[in-house]
Amino acid sequence: MTAIRLERVRKTYGQTVAVDDVTLDLKKGELTFLLGPSGCGKTTLLRMIAGFIDPTGGQILFDGRDVSRLPANQRNTGMVFQSYALWPHMSVAENVAFGLDVRKIGGAERTRKVADALEMVQMGHLGARKPTELSGGQQQRVALARALVFRPDVLLLDEPLSNLDAKLRLEMRTEIRRIVTETGITAVYVTHDQEEALSIADTIVVLKDGRVMQTGKPRALYRRPHSRFVADFLGESNFVPAMIAAHDGGAMATTGFGSLTSTALTEVSPTRGAVTLSIRPEALVVAATRSANQFRARRLSTIYLGKAAQHRVRTADGTELKVLEMNPQESHLHDEEISLSVDPDDVVVLGEKA
Repeated sequence: MTAIRLERVRKTYGQTVAVDDVTLDLKKGELTFLLGPSGCGKTTLLRMIAGFIDPTGGQILFDGRDVSRLPANQRNTGMVFQSYALWPHMSVAENVAFGLDVRKIGGAERTRKVADALEMVQMGHLGARKPTELSGGQQQRVALARALVFRPDVLLLDEPLSNLDAKLRLEMRTEIRRIVTETGITAVYVTHDQEEALSIADTIVVLKDGRVMQTGKPRALYRRPHSRFVADFLGESNFVPAMIAAHDGGAMATTGFGSLTSTALTEVSPTRGAVTLSIRPEALVVAATRSANQFRARRLSTIYLGKAAQHRVRTADGTELKVLEMNPQESHLHDEEISLSVDPDDVVVLGEKA
């Protein structure tokens, strides 16, 4: 297991800043996701960790050792690419053995390591096949085995599931989580898929314009985003302008449709003045009886999805909100006035960061 530290890492291409002064600690044995929209710098950062790109500034440290200028073949990292990058003329076993052949590992040790790697990804029975005889999910398992066969210190994954259909993506993300847990390897995974990151990551790093916006555990980032960007990128949210003042360990927020109590303050939340509140659609409850943080709204539209209903509502001051009602029991009328409520712990006071 290897700890990775990035100290003020920067990458520029002429006047274009791809990665801007990033400092991160990636813990040993954890699966860390670099998450963000296209062009945010996540793949550039991964490729600098791999050694494919030299940083313009800063340091990359593996267990305290500076590898910033070390060639990729001297970093002992395994890479899984978006494309499977398998040799079509080689068998599955020969593809997996490629990294061992480069390292001059042969004989019985080579055979044993290939067999172990294929068993790890549940492909031991298909070693003699050609890649063209495999499904997309099986090919990605072979690519994963090839990256793991020589026991790298760090496993790097660059959007490895983007070419798979939804069912295979779900299956393979579970496999990747299992392998990282069983091997204890330090893994860094690049994606723009929020669900992928939330479902299997130990830690998520959200990036925008080459900068780190927020780092933390998946649940913490989803429930306590520090900025509108993070709240909006990690799922849907309603953004409500408000004025707040500190109140009994939380805050009292005055909105255009009434007062809301919030206990969802973060270390960057203002405690007074003009703010933006983040309220997830699923946190809004269609309430028949009075409860905390209750207000009235008029239903504009409803989409029934079986296990849930998506409502669009408008409050008396004209604020439009999205509401996700789980397990809806009743049919609803358009232009119907309803009562909504939200738990104070689900009213997040955002910081000022974009």
